[in-house]
Amino acid sequence: MEEKKKVQFAFPQENYKILLIGLAVNILGFILMIGGATQDPAKFDADALFSPVRITLAPILVVIGYVIIMYSIMKKPKGTKNS
Repeated sequence: MEEKKKVQFAFPQENYKILLIGLAVNILGFILMIGGATQDPAKFDADALFSPVRITLAPILVVIGYVIIMYSIMKKPKGTKNS
């Protein structure tokens, strides 16, 4: 009989959930940065290009996403001793 071995992951399940949340926030920030182009190259729409969502909110979300990802990597699982 072949014995099933339990797969050992690098992080606990909770860390992976936090990592996916950070990744989702990061992707949302990048999606909000997309756009601002026009079909007519002679037309310039400054309001669409320099909107507060694209200039302010999206980069903040990207940075928050990276901070959440870093936190998920550094977070120690419960029950481990600080040594």
